[in-house]
Amino acid sequence: MSESDKKKPNRRDFILTATTAAGAVGVGAAVWPLVDQMNPDASVKALASTEVDVSSVQPGQSITVIWRGKPVFIKRRTQDEIDSARAVDLSELKHPEKDEDRAKNPEWLVMLGVCTHLGCVPLTDKGDYNAWFCPCHGSHYDTSGRIRKGPAPTNMEVPKYEFVNSNTIKIG
Repeated sequence: MSESDKKKPNRRDFILTATTAAGAVGVGAAVWPLVDQMNPDASVKALASTEVDVSSVQPGQSITVIWRGKPVFIKRRTQDEIDSARAVDLSELKHPEKDEDRAKNPEWLVMLGVCTHLGCVPLTDKGDYNAWFCPCHGSHYDTSGRIRKGPAPTNMEVPKYEFVNSNTIKIG
């Protein structure tokens, strides 16, 4: 056999290459739906974040929105509420956190409206600190959402959020 005959592709090489390529495309077509079904559906993606218009919330008022199936409290705090939250001695707290670390903008407090004891929804503007009170087991939270009294072990959680503009908060 001459050197030129060895390098020439023959019919068998073409059939092998074509069969391998067709098999790879077939495997890819069969596997793709299995991988794609693991992605979250549109309803889950829609819950990933939410934008809230807070332009109508007056100082001292709070609103509740639903995000990922949980209530989120958004409170526009008065200067007195901000001052009282910042005046608290951290050594008095069960779960010490500075108010500055909980509220990106001191005027606005954004937190999950879920008691950290057993997951109840606390009442707004109630309790010993005139902030949040969980009547189920008696947990009292201050104007920064920090646990002050009762069985709850930690402060109410602050979700990831940002200010899109002066009237819109994006949660998530």
